[in-house]
Amino acid sequence: MSWQPEIDELAYRKQLAARLGGEEKVKRHKAAGKLTVRERIDALADAGSFREVGALSGSGHYDSNGKLVDLTPSNLIMGRARVEGRPVVLVGDDFTVRGGANDGAVGDKLIHAEKMARDLRVPMVRLVDGTGGGGSVRNIETKGHTLIPTMKVWQHVVENMSVVPVVSLALGSVAGMGAARVAASHYSLMVKGTAQLFNAGPPVVARIGQHLEKNELGGSHIHTRNGVVDDEVASEEEGFARARQFLSYLPSSVHELPPRREPTDDPGRRDEWLLSAIPRDPRAVYKIRPIVQSLVDTDSFLEVGKHWGRAIVTGLARIDGWPVAVVASDPYFYGGGWDGPTAEKFTRFVDLAEVFHLPVVNLVDIAGFQIGLEAEKAGTMRYGVRALAAVYQATVPWCSIILRRAYGVAAAGHQHMGRFNFRYAWPSGNWGSLPIEGGLEVAYKAEIEGADDPVQKRAEIEQRVRSLTSPFRSAEAFVVEDIIDPRETRSLLCEFANLAAPLREPGVRKFGIRP
Repeated sequence: MSWQPEIDELAYRKQLAARLGGEEKVKRHKAAGKLTVRERIDALADAGSFREVGALSGSGHYDSNGKLVDLTPSNLIMGRARVEGRPVVLVGDDFTVRGGANDGAVGDKLIHAEKMARDLRVPMVRLVDGTGGGGSVRNIETKGHTLIPTMKVWQHVVENMSVVPVVSLALGSVAGMGAARVAASHYSLMVKGTAQLFNAGPPVVARIGQHLEKNELGGSHIHTRNGVVDDEVASEEEGFARARQFLSYLPSSVHELPPRREPTDDPGRRDEWLLSAIPRDPRAVYKIRPIVQSLVDTDSFLEVGKHWGRAIVTGLARIDGWPVAVVASDPYFYGGGWDGPTAEKFTRFVDLAEVFHLPVVNLVDIAGFQIGLEAEKAGTMRYGVRALAAVYQATVPWCSIILRRAYGVAAAGHQHMGRFNFRYAWPSGNWGSLPIEGGLEVAYKAEIEGADDPVQKRAEIEQRVRSLTSPFRSAEAFVVEDIIDPRETRSLLCEFANLAAPLREPGVRKFGIRP
């Protein structure tokens, strides 16, 4: 009278599902250098922590007596797990079953997973390898009719962007809705060489006369340079490590605060080389990443979006153990002048900091927005205004360090001027509405043109004006609050991080993040 027969059938069904797409398809999948979806879950999650949900979903095959003889599992696996001890929701596409294209269960499982992450207030991690819920031409014959495109899951995807951390890893060829799920993340990455991302893949694109291989059309060298995807990695294992590291800086949801780690670095550490980090020649460039790494806790900086919007460097770090969001100008690109992608990258990163309550550290060397015909055609000002809006919508604690230049409208957004912020300048700082080099001809046009020697007159005026541009002159007028020894910057940032910590407030922000 026991229920043992049903328990035996349950075990048998799970055994069939564990075969994935079958021995031959699994073999081809691994020959391409890819892990199976279950191997991926085991590699990312803490050992033994994965609790699958919907393991029995799929397409059963029965004999004439209604007895199960085979099962094609759903090609979406999802459930709860732990990553470094913290609960997460994991979702993974199984490419060995119909190449990750949808079946009857995928859409419902996607919705269930997104709702589970939101309502449990835990991060969502997506392992994407296929269309991930999109349709296919084969569905027309299967269903007997065509469908108007719908995305029932998208409401939940958008909601989760403002509630829980979302990480997506593109681990194979992803297209359509699968590609959209990768892009709709707080952090996304691709495996170089084995992952591609498309609006539509090579067979469809060939119909418009473009005959391209998968990597030519949608490889990581394209999408990590245009900002669709944040980063590329050399292997799946590196991608899992990067995902774990990214999540470690963030709270499980907006209803919590980012967790502090036990400090291991001296708050009073002074790196002597910072005294000469900024060249005296205002036209000379310098490397910003070593400066960032010097100021934050040792080995704590995780750069995000390295290959796009390159006039700034963005990343997560710890200062005296506290997680912070770091933005730093990079003069190696356009002299630190912002183009549209740079402004867009800045906007997204400030939004991330605001949504997850991360104090912002802004290292400023901004020559302004890019100028010239191409910059005007590219709509740089529109992107720049969005970046300024992000600053003025942000409520998280903010500290700006002016390393060198702060010019124009772009520099005016180095912090919210309507509320208190920490701000310091290095002795190398200089600022204004326009650089002197570009403004003299406008401001003193008549005087220069009326001189017997215009070149000499211009040089005299420039020398006279430059004598007034010392940051100490600005400090006398309280234009800047403090000029500091660069070697003291870390200790001041540690003070900022500790004062900012109790000011952080959990909860949903007034506006949602812009993917």
